Amino acid sequence: MNLAPASTADLAAMMAEHHARGARLPSVEVGALNHVLAHTPEDMTVKVESGLTLAKLQAQLATRGQWLPVDPPRADRVLIRDVIEHDLSGPRRCGFGTIREHLIGLTALLADGRVIHSGGNVVKNVAGYDVQKLFIGSRGTLGIVVEAVFKLRPLPEAEVFVEQSVPNAGAAAGVIEAVQESPVTPVAFEMHNLPGAGGPRAAITLVLGFSGAREEVDWQLANAGAMGFATASSLGHEARFWTDSSAARKWSVLPSKLCETLAALGEARFVARAANGILYARGGPSPPPPGPPSALVRRMKDTFDPKHILPDPGF
Repeated sequence: MNLAPASTADLAAMMAEHHARGARLPSVEVGALNHVLAHTPEDMTVKVESGLTLAKLQAQLATRGQWLPVDPPRADRVLIRDVIEHDLSGPRRCGFGTIREHLIGLTALLADGRVIHSGGNVVKNVAGYDVQKLFIGSRGTLGIVVEAVFKLRPLPEAEVFVEQSVPNAGAAAGVIEAVQESPVTPVAFEMHNLPGAGGPRAAITLVLGFSGAREEVDWQLANAGAMGFATASSLGHEARFWTDSSAARKWSVLPSKLCETLAALGEARFVARAANGILYARGGPSPPPPGPPSALVRRMKDTFDPKHILPDPGF
């Protein structure tokens, strides 16, 4: 049975009760904790509950010309808690980084129901330990995130995508190297082998995205055009890939190893973050299994959750 608390206080009581019994905590649904607690446009910060979907947050921020610069797939179903605890990101990770770069404060419940606060409500805050970083990618193993404070960015004046197609992974490697050595600073640098809306495409398509002031974007486009990115594009491949409900395997490799990994996938359909080495694919071989948790991970788990009532990180 899943737990569906109506408030942070309810969840704290539930966790304290399970901790006292040494009982495993069931899956927790935080959908009722779905409010924007404070949005300060002049400071470009927002404080939200973790059950709010990313899409609803972005829609509210957009009314004031701002956004949280993370774009994982299926934003209408992704909760703020998911973004933090699973370190979710999307194509614009190339230019804006992950949620780690934008999280400035966090409230979480520990396994015994205690509330902890880390960071603050303003960007320039260096008081105390930076505990919130431990919760990024923790998958709920150390506690449950209930509130978060983010620094925001203004919506760009312009955002444009361009693409070029190449026959194979070897040719893609050459294009990637050319982009990395050029003066352009894309916000998205994508690779995929999905067919276009109008039919088949070349073996691999590379997509560059630029955003910011119109003059800056135009300058970037001119440089991209000189490298062969002459066809207008979009992030439509991303939407098409994630429309498929079947599970996608994920690889995380050194960017220098990305094309080598792609070559081993055969005919598998994929999307990849060319600048970051993140690859999602359906079909083909499986990625190597992760290694056992490190001694440090075990120590953190034992410290935050000594009775192990929360999910374990692989052990």
